[in-house]
Formats: sequence, structure tokens, C-alpha cells
Amino acid sequence: MSQTDPATPAVIDCLQYANWSEEVFREMRAGGVDAVHATIAYHENFREMVSNIEAWNGWFQAFPELIVAARSGDDVRRAMATGRTAIFFGTQNPAPIEADVGMLEICHALGVRIMQLTYNQQALTGSGWAEPRDGGVTAFGREVIGEMNRLGMMVDLSHAGERTTLEAIEASSRPIAVTHANPRWWRDELRNVSDDVIGELAASGGMLGFSLYPNHLKGGSACTLDAFCDMAKRVADKHGAGMLGIGSDLCQGQPDTVVQWMRDGRWRKQLPRRSDSEMPAGAAFPAPTDWFAGNKDFPGIAVGLSEAGFSSEEVAGIMGGNWLRFFDETFKPAETGQ
Repeated sequence: MSQTDPATPAVIDCLQYANWSEEVFREMRAGGVDAVHATIAYHENFREMVSNIEAWNGWFQAFPELIVAARSGDDVRRAMATGRTAIFFGTQNPAPIEADVGMLEICHALGVRIMQLTYNQQALTGSGWAEPRDGGVTAFGREVIGEMNRLGMMVDLSHAGERTTLEAIEASSRPIAVTHANPRWWRDELRNVSDDVIGELAASGGMLGFSLYPNHLKGGSACTLDAFCDMAKRVADKHGAGMLGIGSDLCQGQPDTVVQWMRDGRWRKQLPRRSDSEMPAGAAFPAPTDWFAGNKDFPGIAVGLSEAGFSSEEVAGIMGGNWLRFFDETFKPAETGQ
């Protein structure tokens, strides 16, 4: 295994749902990506999530020189010291716990460290951003947040509605994160977050991971790196650079057919199609920007941030150092101290 200087700043992407393969893993290494939060469930139930973990176990065995399972910040440091990418498991929906708060401890034991309180729709825990009415965090949701706080799991509000997000920040005894979104004032898209949310995240010690998914960028696929980095600088000037990171929402290599599963799962009756490749209108991945199409492109973001006026220390923080600090704090079980 190639060695990495342990003093080198970490590069961490706090959300990917790539079509995992040796090619993707090698591109992670080529791009200097030290850790990735990998989605292992969208709408899957518990057993289906376990099947996805089984697949990851096979990849860890097949490519031990490229990737390694991670459950703590120290696992990232060990991966960096051996030239590998640390993989954290996360779910974009609480569906795998199946209305049983005790299942969180089982998920934690299996290595899950991050869970979104909702996806786009209503969950038993709270409301997604696409619901016509945001009912806020439910009674069950408060139990889930409390148990995640106890175990040392990151509460992720990336797809939650505004009220649900703000109530979750208030309900949590530990800082939470929006791992992959951008400010709504920059791109008026409901999946992005308001300045009120960013302010509450900052005030509570939480984190915001900037999304690189074109639908979340001003100008979409035509967004420039300069525009993205200027946006980041405006957020940092108002709320501080220490709360910022990257959550690319990269779906590298995924076929367009995956979009339908991500959006609808099993809750919407599927319309008949003439072929598997025929997709409903808009159900396809957008073209990438010309500056970020995959894991190999992370070094260019650091250059852009520096040119936008961030100090070297701030660039190192946004590229991964801030997430690493947050992992150290968040993944520590409450009974061993906070």
C-alpha cells in the first residue's frame, strides 16, 4: 500500500451514491479523496440494507489496497496513513429501522454512522421537503434523534422540510448536519436550505456540506467553479468557514433508471413503460459541470476556493478538516463523553 504523510490535510466527501466499482475506487485515490460517506439505503428495508452492506464487505475484501470500512475519525487517519479511502455507511431515509427505535443500535453495530431523518416525502420521523405540508419532527422522530445522540450517529437533515429541520436542530442534544445542499438564496430550489437554517446550524455547532449536484447549483450544469466558490465565500463571511464542507451528492456511473428509485421508491405506483430505458419526464441525471464530473476533480475545488479568497487553513477545513473534526465529536457515544 502506498503511504501518505499523516500531516496532509484530509479530503472528505460527505455524500456519494456512485455505481461502486474498482474504477470508482481508483478514481477516489487519484483524486486524493480520503473518506466518503456512502449511501447504503434510500427506501430499502432493514434486510435490503444488510444486503447492501454485504456487497460493501465484498468490495472491502476485493480491494483492500483502495478502500477500508470506517466508523470513526481515527479510521480516516489510518486510511490516510496507508493511502486508502475510508468508507462511512449512511442512509438517506429512516426506512431501514422499520418504525422500531431499537433498530438504530443494530444499524450502529453494523457500521451505520449517518442517517437522514427524512428523504423527500413524509417519514415516521418528520416531513421531507417535497411534502405540501411540513408537520415538523414527530414524537417518534424525537425518540430517534435522542437515540442517535446516545449512540454517536450523525443526524442528517439534507432532504427535510424547513420546519422539520429547525425542530430537529432544537431537539438534538448534539450538533447535526445538512450533508449535501446549498443556500437557497443562491439557487432557489426547495432542496437547498434557507439562511435561517444555515444560521441555526452555525449557532448550534452543526455542519453544512456544499452539494455539487447540478440541480442544486446556480445555473445548473453551466455553473462555473468561480460562481460556486464565490457562493462558498459569502456563506463563510456570514457564518464562518469552520462549519463548511463538501457533500458532493455524486452519483458517478449510475444509470438514469436509478433516478426513479431515488425519487419514488415504492410509495408511488409506477407507470408502465415500453422498455427499461424509457424514463418519465425529468427522471434522469443532469449533465455534470465542466469542473466536477467525478472523484478525480476534487483537487480543482481546492484551487478554486483559494482563488476565491479563502486562507490555506480554511481551504483545508472545507475540503475535509471540518468534517474530520465533526466525525471525532459526533461518532463518540454519549456515555463515553461529549
